[in-house]
Amino acid sequence: MNAQLEKIKELLEEADFVLIGAGAGLSSAAGFEYGGLTFMRNFKYMHDLYGYRDMYSAGFHPFFSSEEKWGYWSKFIHLNRYQGVKPLYQRLMSLIREKDYFVLTTNVDHQFQLAGIDKARLFYTQGDYGLFQCSLPCHNKTYDNEETIRAMVGEMKDHKIPSRLIPTCPVCGKEMSMNLRSDDTFVEDEGWHKAAGRYMAFLERAKKGKTLLIELGVGFNTPGIIKYPFMRFVYENKATHYVVINKGNNVVPKEIEDRSILLDMDILKAIGELS
Repeated sequence: MNAQLEKIKELLEEADFVLIGAGAGLSSAAGFEYGGLTFMRNFKYMHDLYGYRDMYSAGFHPFFSSEEKWGYWSKFIHLNRYQGVKPLYQRLMSLIREKDYFVLTTNVDHQFQLAGIDKARLFYTQGDYGLFQCSLPCHNKTYDNEETIRAMVGEMKDHKIPSRLIPTCPVCGKEMSMNLRSDDTFVEDEGWHKAAGRYMAFLERAKKGKTLLIELGVGFNTPGIIKYPFMRFVYENKATHYVVINKGNNVVPKEIEDRSILLDMDILKAIGELS
């Protein structure tokens, strides 16, 4: 592992371009926990009433009312979106900030923004806990929710919010939903499309120099977003190298083995060593 870490440092130093692909494993390594003690400290009632053991599963519960639904989701969002930046993200940004870099992520917890990323260098493909959208949706726009979420949490009683705080669409009046890609109602707003365009422009630039692709905590739930496109880019561009840092499930096609480093290591420890 020490030899692999030294090689990664060398590749970082030499790289003209750095592309980060960040999955759920990165946020897990940073300290986000959706089950266990965190769930029981904050959502014990969901366990006692309905038998849930983690925040993800509980989010699919068929709540009896909008007041109860937003009681759960406001606390969920407040906990996972508005509690500040994790040090792991700050360390990662310190590694790449001076490079011509770009970050592609399926995470929705806003940690890269909180760590001070240049927003023109970020594409968060699956949404953001900090955004509302129309639940239909009747129009292609998203809305910041921090003020509303904080009000919900502040005025919650018996795990329910006041009816007057239920968020409604300013255009059609229907109830809002979270801007998360869970079905075909997900809104890809103007900002989303601009970020997608900037990502494609970065890839075109990166074809012209030494490029290092670093994949962090990406599994095989949605490999078509980060993992497979990264492998294809390395295969097609011979001046590139591919680094995968994750605990387990690290594989690479034989065609790019000679330009790949698979580091089976805790991401928190690996980024700490590199930084």
